[in-house]
Amino acid sequence: MSDEEIAAVHFRRSLDLLARAVADAEFNSAVLAIAQAIEKSLRAGGKVMLAGNGGSAADAQHIAGEFLSRLRFDRHPLPALALTTDSSVLTAVGNDYGYEQLFERQLRGLGRRGDVFVAISTSGKSPNVLAALRAARDIGVVTVGFTGTAPGAAAMLPLCHHVLAAPSDDTPLIQQIHITAAHAICEIVEHNLFKK
Repeated sequence: MSDEEIAAVHFRRSLDLLARAVADAEFNSAVLAIAQAIEKSLRAGGKVMLAGNGGSAADAQHIAGEFLSRLRFDRHPLPALALTTDSSVLTAVGNDYGYEQLFERQLRGLGRRGDVFVAISTSGKSPNVLAALRAARDIGVVTVGFTGTAPGAAAMLPLCHHVLAAPSDDTPLIQQIHITAAHAICEIVEHNLFKK
């Protein structure tokens, strides 16, 4: 396959997946439910925490930035925190407790009842993300899972109050849908809290 064909196939697959997501009533209901859960938490003085590995860690940081800074217009910052960014905390927890407790330990220290935790795992089976979801449930944090449709994704379902499952098992395409949906969620929350 030529370079041009590779690019064209990728763009076609991206468009097809986006069209499937737009037409999927369950997916769209999840977007709205997650936006409502985050809005409710923020109105009550809560915060949004996010975590994932690799590209999902980058997505966690991206989404936290949209809430804390701004998306569409200037407004008051919204409390959001990616649990993937503090190298001292990550290496301390990883060294002292193990990689599987990387996010769980932070959630137990930072999470409060009524906060929201967004767990991002394209496979749905990342051990450190699943451990964090269990910890979040233990302390009364509302749990949101961003995943795909790979067979392993079912592991997240019983641990999440809300699940956004991209209708794909292809990691790069799942990540595209996750960030698109996250932008929509952030825009809904921003609009409802600040009425612009």
